[in-house]
Amino acid sequence: MSAKSKRRRQILWVATKHWWAAAAKAKFGFVSVTERREIFAREMRYSFEELGPAFIKLGQLISIRPDMFPPQYVFEMEHLRDNVRPTPFEDMKALIESDFGRPIDELFDDIETEPIGSASIAQVYKAKLKFDYDQVIGDDMPAGTELAIKVIRPGSLAKIRADIAVVTPIVNFIHKFKAFKRFNTPQLLEEFSESITSECDLRIEGRTSDQFAFDFRDDPYVMTPAIVWPLTSRNVLTMQYVKGWHLDQSEEATANGVDARFLAIYGADVFMKQVMVIGRFHADMHQSNLLLTPDGKICYIDFGIMGEVKEEHKEAIAQILAATVYADAKRAILYSADIGLVVGDDERKEVIAKVSALMKRTFSKSPRDVRGFAIGFLSILNEQRVVVPRGFGLLVKALVVVEGCAQTVYDDIDIVEAAEQFTTELVLKHMMRPARLYKKLPLAIDAAINELIG
Repeated sequence: MSAKSKRRRQILWVATKHWWAAAAKAKFGFVSVTERREIFAREMRYSFEELGPAFIKLGQLISIRPDMFPPQYVFEMEHLRDNVRPTPFEDMKALIESDFGRPIDELFDDIETEPIGSASIAQVYKAKLKFDYDQVIGDDMPAGTELAIKVIRPGSLAKIRADIAVVTPIVNFIHKFKAFKRFNTPQLLEEFSESITSECDLRIEGRTSDQFAFDFRDDPYVMTPAIVWPLTSRNVLTMQYVKGWHLDQSEEATANGVDARFLAIYGADVFMKQVMVIGRFHADMHQSNLLLTPDGKICYIDFGIMGEVKEEHKEAIAQILAATVYADAKRAILYSADIGLVVGDDERKEVIAKVSALMKRTFSKSPRDVRGFAIGFLSILNEQRVVVPRGFGLLVKALVVVEGCAQTVYDDIDIVEAAEQFTTELVLKHMMRPARLYKKLPLAIDAAINELIG
């Protein structure tokens, strides 16, 4: 039996095993739809973890696609564990030396052979800069500066592509069934193949990190690790090692003089600025990708997943967020149409009523439950078969992640409240734009004349 056939059998066995486990836990359908989806989503996550790197990465892609999958699956996949046994240092060393054509001791000083991070695609090592490095933007880095070196595992891309080849016929077969057609799994697999190729080119991540640093160059509370470009290649990303505390270590950060609560709330404003001013946002802001630094800054790392907002959508998004802040379901649905989320005339009244009731349930107490609202909102759209645009779904998911990050620091933080001033000011700014006023002026004049003449 070929290796391909063995792998296909393993995938089918693991999938079947967890499907039956889910069916039994769901009492073969004698539970609510929501509970059933939660159970099956959890078992699906377990199967992905068991099947290894390719499926872990696929699950992470599902976690940012609420436009394609029910919210229970989207939010379950964010719990995927991506810690794997490290590849031996000698193999990683050989890859580094191959990329740069020089012995590793000519590139770095004091490189540690044990990784400080080990995931399915890459491992991270600590070392020191061997030479002075003059940055184009930012402070120069003297020799001896501590570094973090991210290195792609040898053969990882080939192994993932091999799994994609194995699973493609299975996915195409499943897609023939009517119940699975709406998930468009062949498209997801194609997108996955493209994204994994991009993720395995660390130069792309380095450029994205530099762009983020440039966008926030004047912000005193935001930073990213400086990239050392002479020591960066397709397989190697060398950057400044940043000391700090992860969000779940906020008590230790506070004990060392860091205003963790301020930074947690400030992070919500940073997100709003990314979305509605810059038009690019970090879409994978779990707590491992954020640090609270000793000098009182938020350090953003790992720019593998980014979202984009079109210029013509910024006003609509500002209006939707403002409507969410003020629990105005009708306004939220109205402006959602401007970014592609169109609710049909027959369903609009019912959708607005359901969203309004959901807002009352999730926003009636402080802190408001953004995660509960997002899951409920996406569930309503899913039930009504409303097509969710990809950018809209990614934005909703990212907002939930921002709330999760803030509440990891202090569980009473209300990010809706934190966003209130920013969104209100931005909506007013959009409304007062000369082009918008000029466009609305004839309507205002007609309304005034009609009022005067009865």
